[in-house]
Amino acid sequence: MIANGVRLSQRLAAVQEATCHIELIQAQRDETQGIRVTTVNGVGFGALLRQLRLEASLTIEALAEASGVSGRGIGDLERGIRATPQRGTVAALATGLNLPEAERERLLAAARIGRNPRHSLADMRAFPRGIDDFVGREQELVQLASLAQQASLGQSQVVSVSGPPGAGKTTLALYAARELADRFSDGQLVLDLRGMDDDPPQPAELMLRVLKVFGVADRDLAKAGTQGHPELYRQLLAERRCLLMLDNARDEAQVRPLLPSTGATMVLITSRRMLTGLENVERLPIGELSPTESGVFLAGVIGQDRADSDPRALSEVALRCAHLPLALRVAGNWLATRTGWTVRRLADRLALEERRLDTLAAGDLRLTAAFDLSYRQLTPNASRLFRLLALVDGPDVGVAGSAQLTGQEFFDAEDTLEELVETGLLGSDQDRYRLHDLLKLYARDRLKAEESEEAAAAAQSALHRWLLDTAVVAGRWFEPDFGAPPSTWQGIVDLSTAEHARQWLQAEGVNWLAAFRSAALQEDHASVIEVAEALHWFSDQWIFWGHWPEVSAIAVNSAQALGDPRLEATHLNLHAWALLVCEGRHHDSLDRASGALVAAQRADDLPQQGWAHSYMAWALSQLGDYTAAAPHNREAARLFEAAGDLPGTLHAMGSHADTLLRAGRYEESIAENLRTLAFLDQAGERIEPHSAAFNRTNVQASIGQAQTLLKNWAEAAGHLRTAVSLARASANPGLESRALIHLADALHAGGHQEQAREAYTQCVNLGKSANPQHLATAQERLADLGHR
Repeated sequence: MIANGVRLSQRLAAVQEATCHIELIQAQRDETQGIRVTTVNGVGFGALLRQLRLEASLTIEALAEASGVSGRGIGDLERGIRATPQRGTVAALATGLNLPEAERERLLAAARIGRNPRHSLADMRAFPRGIDDFVGREQELVQLASLAQQASLGQSQVVSVSGPPGAGKTTLALYAARELADRFSDGQLVLDLRGMDDDPPQPAELMLRVLKVFGVADRDLAKAGTQGHPELYRQLLAERRCLLMLDNARDEAQVRPLLPSTGATMVLITSRRMLTGLENVERLPIGELSPTESGVFLAGVIGQDRADSDPRALSEVALRCAHLPLALRVAGNWLATRTGWTVRRLADRLALEERRLDTLAAGDLRLTAAFDLSYRQLTPNASRLFRLLALVDGPDVGVAGSAQLTGQEFFDAEDTLEELVETGLLGSDQDRYRLHDLLKLYARDRLKAEESEEAAAAAQSALHRWLLDTAVVAGRWFEPDFGAPPSTWQGIVDLSTAEHARQWLQAEGVNWLAAFRSAALQEDHASVIEVAEALHWFSDQWIFWGHWPEVSAIAVNSAQALGDPRLEATHLNLHAWALLVCEGRHHDSLDRASGALVAAQRADDLPQQGWAHSYMAWALSQLGDYTAAAPHNREAARLFEAAGDLPGTLHAMGSHADTLLRAGRYEESIAENLRTLAFLDQAGERIEPHSAAFNRTNVQASIGQAQTLLKNWAEAAGHLRTAVSLARASANPGLESRALIHLADALHAGGHQEQAREAYTQCVNLGKSANPQHLATAQERLADLGHR
């Protein structure tokens, strides 16, 4: 029976270079169907056969002799008396005509249409509207074109396009199908699998539709039997060069039986799910558009003149749509139908977060409707975690943080997160998880609707408490008197090394900072002080994070609220450092250090008095008052020595060398730095390793600067390269940018232009982690070198 079905498929298959749109349901599920008769390139089989025969300079008799087909038969075919040649006849004629592959396929396709004209497929112009204003996705289109080329060579291809609701998966697939139409001479077919329906069509039903569209008669389907349809389906696709689009797939089980194993067919699957269980599939995840693409898209909907009238407002609209194609479509339609609205008016309305999702509705097209479809597919655990993720302050979260929100065990929380990833509601990057901006607003709405205020507050409190406790343990890796976590610590994140601690503090930076702010607002001053002190030395490892002035200012307020002069002196000093190093506010730093000195004297705290003098000397040196800086350096060194404070002594020595360097006393600065290196060697393990590495890096960079100013280029480059290596080894981009900029300057001054260019480039590549001043300088120097 199956063999008979195969023969029937060969005899009855009918397809053309075109497409069929079967129940394609767009965002609002508008069902349409379009099938009409056409011919390949507008030429029927008889006319095409005659044209090819004449081009080959053959008579009917000559072609009959070459092909083995009777002359009368050829004549009947050319005159249209006989319109349904068998495949073997057409193949023999093609051989007799000595046709190249492309012309052979053209003749075969024309014959198939002649046999079954009523089943010819609608051409691409019958596709739904909405793809003519397609923008972006260049990389994805290049990848699809490459895969289509492989399919056209007989290597069947299956591509799964996935992404969050509203990302434009269907639009991309439709656009690609139209662009790739000439690769698939037997046509393009689109099936809507209605994956978000409560009762989506089953594979057998979908398979039957495909067989019927390709011209298999009902009597032949009945003869093959239901059990024979899968084999008939696979054989049909194996023999054709076509593109099959399976839109809006529910899951793997729905699409797996519809995938070809051989032949020249390409299948495009679109789904909100990642369809992880499918094998031998090319995966094409898509997300939001770029800001430029978003602007082009909006301009195409509302008109270029209107877009150009307020480009800033247009950019704000795109940003508040989070560059999500469906949101951009809704916003564009809103403006296109309200010509009295300015772009600015819509931008200002979208600026209100609490009304943004309500604003993103135009007629029966609502962004939240797309989100609802995915949300209602979730399990109870996943829907609850999705809601609670709205409480995360930062852009992303890890598994451990998510477990605090829900109270789940670590691996249970991970499984729940991965369910959200699989359904397209959550993005992931290595071990971090991120809600799209608009989905986060949607999650917040669901949180308010489905969780009590008490439950939400308890979940956020649990997350914040865990963040603060873990920040203390991680930060103490870098504290001179602490180090590794105590054996009693029962954490659920790996802080077994200082590097792991650094990675956690940086990955969760925005989140633990939010928890820190919350503790201050709740007047939990003890927690504020504990966190700020634990992160004191870690701040040297992440200098240009951008938030240390705020952290230390909050800690000063808590110390003052507690009425403890030692704590007040400590955190005033830390604030002085942050203002000086992170923001270059020298006068403000000097003022805070002066206040720290007064508080330290009240507390009779020698080390904090030493730090106050050291920061005052540093600020004065930066301001160019080297004479005033010198006595503060001497006093700081005396106080640190009296207190037995090795880190303080090191800092005082470095500060003194820096003052000498800025005062133009280069040889003396080098001598002081060499003394500091000897002190480090002598102190050995009594200096905390990260502090020792930090000071060695600074010393080498300072010697290199002095040698540069003395025009000893080779010596300067040697010390600065050492500084770069030390900074890189300790993962300190702030110090690395300093060493690189001075290395590049030394190389440039010494006539090594290409090496200087490389060093400037390395500095620029550090990005936001670098010293902003050094980053800007490197960019300027590179521009200058480019013009030479």
